[in-house]
Amino acid sequence: MKNKVEVRWTEDMAFEAEVNNHKIIIDAGEKVGGQDRGPRPKALTLVSLGGCTGMDVISILKKMRVEPDYFNVEVEGELTEEHPKYYHTITITYTFRGKDLPMAKLEKAVKLSQDRYCGVTAMLDKAAKIEHKIVVEG
Repeated sequence: MKNKVEVRWTEDMAFEAEVNNHKIIIDAGEKVGGQDRGPRPKALTLVSLGGCTGMDVISILKKMRVEPDYFNVEVEGELTEEHPKYYHTITITYTFRGKDLPMAKLEKAVKLSQDRYCGVTAMLDKAAKIEHKIVVEG
């Protein structure tokens, strides 16, 4: 299986990417010649990670018959100081809300995503230290 995306320069520092028949505008900030019309490419890496692991976790929990009222994945990346700047540490925070959520099942779902299913985690794990934490509210 292959994935293919196209990233076409539009003007200044802006590009239009087509991914699965959806268009995304990528741009740089004004300080470096962009017009801030879209997210930065590196930040989209964190979005990919959050989406990948989030989909895994919710899918696994549904199979376990656990459905939170609220689920959020926050991904924070810490960049190196020197060029090329890349994320050397990434922290994923999984936040759940709901009544009587079994912590053991939440932990198992997160662990399965991190260790077995999330391909984005598998790729990024080769370049960065990936940490995670689980927060259960209410």
